[in-house]
Amino acid sequence: MAGKTRVSVKTKKLRGKDIVRGGAGTATRTVGLLGGILTYAVEAGIIESNPAHGVRKPKDNVRKRRLSETEYRILGRMLRDAAKDEKYATAVGIIRQIALTGCRRSEMIRLKWTEADTEASCLRLEDSKEGESIRPVGLPVVEYLERRRTGEVGTYVFPGQGEDNGFGSFPNHWRQLFKDSPLSDVTPHVLRHSFASIANDLGFTEVTIAALVGHAKGSVTSKYIHTLDTALIMAADTISGYIQGLLDGIEFKQTAYALDRDSRKAALARFLKTASGGDPEAIEEERRLAA
Repeated sequence: MAGKTRVSVKTKKLRGKDIVRGGAGTATRTVGLLGGILTYAVEAGIIESNPAHGVRKPKDNVRKRRLSETEYRILGRMLRDAAKDEKYATAVGIIRQIALTGCRRSEMIRLKWTEADTEASCLRLEDSKEGESIRPVGLPVVEYLERRRTGEVGTYVFPGQGEDNGFGSFPNHWRQLFKDSPLSDVTPHVLRHSFASIANDLGFTEVTIAALVGHAKGSVTSKYIHTLDTALIMAADTISGYIQGLLDGIEFKQTAYALDRDSRKAALARFLKTASGGDPEAIEEERRLAA
């Protein structure tokens, strides 16, 4: 075609049912991508008008979806039932740790043992969406990793079959576990968003939550950091502990983390007694008697 740029675009055939299977989010992104390609074609003089102009994009509500406390308990039952089948043991572990950390699916699937710093209670991710990223994790996660590390010799925390790689069957196992369940609309991102929502419910600030889940505005990224802010570790302990309780079926009466005066005094007394070489159980007994 004289005077016109020849455009060669390699495309993967996308069927309508693939878009439907992917959900509203996939459909929205697909319409946006197609619209962009056609706009470029108009500007290049290849076509006269953009046929995708004015096409209404489906609403993508997945970013707003979060688990209720009842749904967390349902998820816990689903995971306990699935864990009875050895086939799903690894997938169950990944799902539970996503729920307890707010990590992205890919971050947990590809998590390496060299990135799991249980001594410092954090994950030192080498290649997250934000690049290098340090994520504080709570005690339930630390204890899980320590138990799992026993006997593991490979590179990955959740190894796949055959070669030394991450667990590649996760997407398929996720579909099998959630299909036709009360949580059929839940995605790994919903677990991540729910972690942040629980953190907000418990009264933690946006900056703290951003640091915990690895959002760019609050990420801890310096590879030279060896000890994280104690407040971040305490936040991770509280949130992951609360979520673990929900998964285990506990119905909490208190839905916000309250720093009441008595709790603060007791925690301070235990710290000071321990720091001075005293017995923390004895000081706790003294506090109870004084009350």
